[in-house]
Amino acid sequence: MLATADARNKGFATFVQRMERVRRIRILAVASSGGHWVQLRRITPAFDDHDVVYLTTDAGHRTEVAPARLHTVADANRSDKVALARCLLKIMWVLVRERPDVVVSTGAAPGYLALRCARLLRARTVWIDSMANVEELSMSGRLASGTADLCLTQWPHLAAGEVKYLGAVL
Repeated sequence: MLATADARNKGFATFVQRMERVRRIRILAVASSGGHWVQLRRITPAFDDHDVVYLTTDAGHRTEVAPARLHTVADANRSDKVALARCLLKIMWVLVRERPDVVVSTGAAPGYLALRCARLLRARTVWIDSMANVEELSMSGRLASGTADLCLTQWPHLAAGEVKYLGAVL
């Protein structure tokens, strides 16, 4: 098993080295504050040596990611249409301003909206459903599965169709 993991890591390292020769990738990492943010921060070491920009719902996270840029949006959900519309407009502004190559999100509504809008700019998109969703994918995860280039669950029994299980990521 260890040999397989080493081979997989070596293959990924080779891929990353090739990408680095081309240019640094700009990544927009999106998550609502709380558990989604904690899970997003756990995967950010994978973004080392790339230009990472963060988008979240709490400006207090700025010190955690400095010197990287951090944008904030108001937290929104489907029950407050006005807040959702404002959130969407701010996300579109951030995407146009930052022009990410890849958008990665661990949830929730702002992450889903960012993935949808990023597709319009031809950015690659990755959705990682929360570890907390044991019984079923989150609503945003279900919606993202039809949109994201890569949609991951952290539970093997939830993998189906476009939703992949590649191990517990977080």
